Amino acid sequence: QLQLVESGGGLVQPGGSLRLSCAASGFTLDDYAIGWFRQAPGQEREGVSCISRSGGSTNYADSVKGRFTISRDNAKNTVYLQMNSLKPEDTAVYYCAAVRITSSWVPDMCLMQPGFFGSWGQGTRVTVSS
Repeated sequence: QLQLVESGGGLVQPGGSLRLSCAASGFTLDDYAIGWFRQAPGQEREGVSCISRSGGSTNYADSVKGRFTISRDNAKNTVYLQMNSLKPEDTAVYYCAAVRITSSWVPDMCLMQPGFFGSWGQGTRVTVSS
């Protein structure tokens, strides 16, 4: 079973930066598309970013576009979310998720919807406050 562990969260001032990591164990991430989601207290879980199996396709929520960057390092079995110019509204628990894609006929893409993914980490908390 694929296990995902997020790290890198913490307290940061507005305008600051954090880099979140999603480390996988059990299996390599070569055949997985990865998504980042976040959930604030009392709010619905929302998609932040995702990256396709090959890394050739990425998507971002409009609210983070230009500020966040998703990347993957398959040699380290890790996916990253670089977060710059952080705002108080970015405060949330951030989760990474993975779905295995084994068919060669599936386009190199990702879908920023929770139902698209099968495996989830436990989350890492990000607080942006002055």
